[in-house]
Amino acid sequence: MMNGAETLVDTLLASGVDTVFANPGTSEMHFVAALDRRPEMRCILCLFEGGTSGAADGYYRMSGRVSATLLHLAPGFGNAFANLHNARKAQSGVVNIMGEHASYHLRYESPLKGDTVGISQAVSHWTRMSADATQVASDGAAAVTAARSMNGQIATLILPANTAWEAAVGPALAAPPPALRRPSAAAIAAAAQALTRPGAALMVDGPAMYTDLGHVAARIARKTGCRLMGPFFSARTRRGAGSLRMQRLVYEVDPNLQIMADISTLVLCGAQRPTAFFAYPGKPSLNEAPGTSVLDLCSIDMDIAWTLHALAEATGETALTEADFVPLSLPDLPGGVLTLDKVGAAIAHLMPAEAIVVNESITSGAPLAMATATARPHDWLITMGGAIGAGLPTAVGAAVACPDRKVLCLSGDGSAMYTLQSLWTMAREGLDVTVVIFANHIYKILHGELAAVGAKPGRNVARMFDMVEPRLDWVALAQGHGVAGVRCVTTEEFVAAFARAMAEPGPHLIAIEC
Repeated sequence: MMNGAETLVDTLLASGVDTVFANPGTSEMHFVAALDRRPEMRCILCLFEGGTSGAADGYYRMSGRVSATLLHLAPGFGNAFANLHNARKAQSGVVNIMGEHASYHLRYESPLKGDTVGISQAVSHWTRMSADATQVASDGAAAVTAARSMNGQIATLILPANTAWEAAVGPALAAPPPALRRPSAAAIAAAAQALTRPGAALMVDGPAMYTDLGHVAARIARKTGCRLMGPFFSARTRRGAGSLRMQRLVYEVDPNLQIMADISTLVLCGAQRPTAFFAYPGKPSLNEAPGTSVLDLCSIDMDIAWTLHALAEATGETALTEADFVPLSLPDLPGGVLTLDKVGAAIAHLMPAEAIVVNESITSGAPLAMATATARPHDWLITMGGAIGAGLPTAVGAAVACPDRKVLCLSGDGSAMYTLQSLWTMAREGLDVTVVIFANHIYKILHGELAAVGAKPGRNVARMFDMVEPRLDWVALAQGHGVAGVRCVTTEEFVAAFARAMAEPGPHLIAIEC
C-alpha cells in the first residue's frame, strides 16, 4: 500500500517531471521521504525559496520541460513569490508543491498557519488543495497538465500533511495539455493586409525569438515590406553570429517613443502591447504613437507557430539573404583602465559558442549587450517580471537544464544580494556557472528613476540607495558559499580571470569595480 506522497512522486516521474528544486519544511516530511525512495528524481536544495522558483524558471526556459518546487506552507511560498512572478511573465511552466498543515489541524491558529490558497492564487494560473490521499495522484497529474498548458503556466498543488501520509492507491499520468487557441481565418487575412500598409510593423516574441520560427517572421517582413520588431523583455533570445537581425525596443520610454514614432500599424504575434516599465509624469504609458492601429493577432498563450505559418501563407514569403543575419565580429582583447566597454569586449572575445547568458546587470548591461551582439552564437535570458534577484537562481536552473553548456550570469551587486544563497547551490551541484558581479556599491537604477520623476537626491536617498559603510566583500561572500572568487580592478586582471573561468568547469565568481 502506498501513501499519498509516494503516489505524487510516482505521478511526477511517470509524467516526465524528474527535477525538484526544494526548500522543504516539517509538513513536507512524508513527501521528502517519498522523494528519497526514488533516486531517479533529482532533488536540488536551494537555501532560500526564491532560489527554487528562479531555478525552475531558468530550467523551463532552456529545456522547455516542467520541474517542481517544494515549498513550506504560506510563508515559504511567500519567499518564492517574486521569482514566481518573474516565471509567470516568462511564460515558464512550473509545478509548485506547497505543504500545508494536516487538514484537521487547520482549525487551530498555529504559528505557521496562513492563507495557502490565497497566496497561491495571487501568482498561479492553477491552484488546487488535495482533499484526501486518494486524490493526490490525480491532483498532481492535473498540476503537470496545467503547467504545460497555454505555452507554460504556474501550477500550485497544496498538499495537507495528512494527505501525504494516509493510504492511497497508486500514481496517475498527466494528460496532454489542451490544444492552443488559434486566430480565425478572418483575423489572419486582416493582419496580412495590414502588414502591407505603409508604416506597418510585425512584433513577435516567444519561440520566434530563439528558434527558426523567427525566420518565418523575417520572410513575412521581407515580402510585405513591414518592419520586424521584438520587445525589450523577452524570456529567451538567440543572439550572436547567425542570429536574425531584428529591431528591438529598449528599456527607456523616450527612445521607444522615437523607435515607434513612424509606425502606423502594429501587428502583435506572441508579443504583448509595448508598455512603459513605469508611469512617469508627463509621459505616455504606451510606446506607440497616438492613432497607431494595433492588431493583437496572437497572444502569448496561443499557438504562435501555427499563426506565423498561416500568416506566411496569407502574405507569401521571400527568401532571406545573408544581410538578414548577424555576422561574427569579435572585438580585440582590451587592455588599460577597466571600463564597462572593455568588460564587454573581453566577454565577447572569450565567451564560447552556445553559452547561456543570464543578464541581470541592470545599469551596467548596455555595454555588455552591445559588445556581445556579434559574438559567437548564444542564448540570452533576462529577468522578465522586473523583480530583481532572479539572475543567480535562473543561472542555476539553466545550468541544470543544459549541463553541456557554459552559463554566464551577469549581475549587479544589489540584485545578487537578493538570492546570494544560489552560489551555494552552484557549488553543491558542481554547476558550470561563471558569475560576474558589477560591484558599483549602489542601486544605480534607483538614482535614474529618481531623476526621471524630477526629484533630487539628498542624505536619506543616499542611505537608501548606496551600499557602502560597509562595502560588500564579494570574494569573501563567494568563498563562504564554496565558490572560487576573485576581485578585478584592472582590465588585465579581468581578462585573465574570465579566460580561466571559461576554460575550467564548475562555478566561478568574478567581482569587478569600474
